[in-house]
Amino acid sequence: MIFDLSVIIKAQEEGDQNLIQKKLNDALRQKYSGSQKAEFVFVKKSVDARRGQLKLCLRYKAFVGEKAQDNKKEFSWKKADGKKKVVIIGSGPAGLFAALKLLESGVQPIIIERGKNTADRKRDIAAISSKGLVDADSNYCFGEGGAGTFSDGKLYTRSNKRGNIDEILQTFVFFGADPKILTDAHPHIGTNKLPQIVNKMRQKIIELGGEFHFESRAVDFVTKEIGGQKNVLGVLVQEADKSQKEFLADAVILASGHSANDVYESLAKISPESLEAKTFAVGVRVEHPRQLIDQIQYHGKRGQTNLGAAEYRLTSQIDERGVYSFCMCPGGFVVPSATGPEEIVVNGMSAAERNSLWSNAAIVVETRPEDIQKIAEEISDNEEILDSLKNVPTLAGLRFRKWLERKTWLMGGKSAGLSEQAAPAQLMKDFLEKKKSDSMPRSSYTPGIVSSRIDQWLPPFIGDRLAKAFRAFDKNMRGFVCPEALLIASETRTSTPVRILRDKDSFECLGLKRLFPCGEGSGWSGGIVSSAMDGQNCASALFSS
Repeated sequence: MIFDLSVIIKAQEEGDQNLIQKKLNDALRQKYSGSQKAEFVFVKKSVDARRGQLKLCLRYKAFVGEKAQDNKKEFSWKKADGKKKVVIIGSGPAGLFAALKLLESGVQPIIIERGKNTADRKRDIAAISSKGLVDADSNYCFGEGGAGTFSDGKLYTRSNKRGNIDEILQTFVFFGADPKILTDAHPHIGTNKLPQIVNKMRQKIIELGGEFHFESRAVDFVTKEIGGQKNVLGVLVQEADKSQKEFLADAVILASGHSANDVYESLAKISPESLEAKTFAVGVRVEHPRQLIDQIQYHGKRGQTNLGAAEYRLTSQIDERGVYSFCMCPGGFVVPSATGPEEIVVNGMSAAERNSLWSNAAIVVETRPEDIQKIAEEISDNEEILDSLKNVPTLAGLRFRKWLERKTWLMGGKSAGLSEQAAPAQLMKDFLEKKKSDSMPRSSYTPGIVSSRIDQWLPPFIGDRLAKAFRAFDKNMRGFVCPEALLIASETRTSTPVRILRDKDSFECLGLKRLFPCGEGSGWSGGIVSSAMDGQNCASALFSS
């Protein structure tokens, strides 16, 4: 017999195994009155800081009269024989996990990655902060491991119907992640550890016959009309030396990420019916001193426990739009995530220890196509912004995103003669009071910040809702609005504004046969784990379609 048990303890009692054992025995007696010996297996830990008390909820499985089951995943990858090949565009979680799934059947994955490997990518990322220089193919969004490699490495997801979450987590553990991710309620790896894990995944894929082509940008799809339908036979790739080469395969998995505008442009030209506009979210990064967030969330009692930096999750409905926190980074940093010159995009990241002096989160507003129409005329005045596709309705969100990122750049270091990546910033209280911030606090954003009237230039449908949401959040999380709270603009890459349409069972693109869009760039997933599962699903369905 197997029983699910939960015990509640105070945070400072976590190391008292005798107490925990007693509580487990008491909990089991409420479900089982026999005398057979039980074996307890730890499953999950979560923190409850509500009502002024710090508590831990510990979940176990009790195996009564039988041996505890080993939940360890056994992997069965095979050496690829080259008889079947699949081109994978992108080496983010969707691409990597798709490759590993293909190798379970001995299918050879050929990964095309526009960016560089993690070692070279680190140098390009450092140049963004130190020199304000953005390499359009090697940055926080593009390169080995995708956008998640140099972020917090958050693994929490609610997408438990999309696949086996535990299998994804166990795969990360196999390649070197801390086993704690299997039991933490909100697991994360950390930006200082994730690159090494990604490297080991790459080494395993190559060892089994897969290929990686870095600094290789997919510039077009190789297509052929067969039976009245357009089929994708492969991709045309521009390599590091600017030469071009065709990679042909049995199928193409498109896992290019949420920032690959050129991919959407290519699809819009050859198969516009494959795209649809979708909602996304836009806003700012809000940065607080970590000590202040810990004080609020732990009710001033963090010193009594070994809990790490505190997290928060905030959401509100403001004027028929959702406003919510996203990618909260406790003990983290705000980082520059632009993918080209003349734009500023901010994001957040944390090391595994989450021990910086700051905590930050994106606070973003749900954005719908009809919202974009309100400023369409202003966007149309910027002819350089996806000008060739300005009449493609499904790409209006991309044009808006690009427009706002350029406007943010113009309001940042460009306006003050500072670093090209110095971001516009404003104290939250000044944002609410609609005035300029005369002095700025120290920030984790290393390219620097510039005092700016964000309240004036951020589109009103975003700014007005943010102001109302900040006040609402402060009622639920007293101290959220405070003199130290800083807004840094703009957060625009929470997800893609475009969805690539696909069959719900085969995962095949509706307009292009043998093309399988997946991951965040497809518009069907969000975050590391859901994207990894989406990549697995595409690979599993690929040869059955």
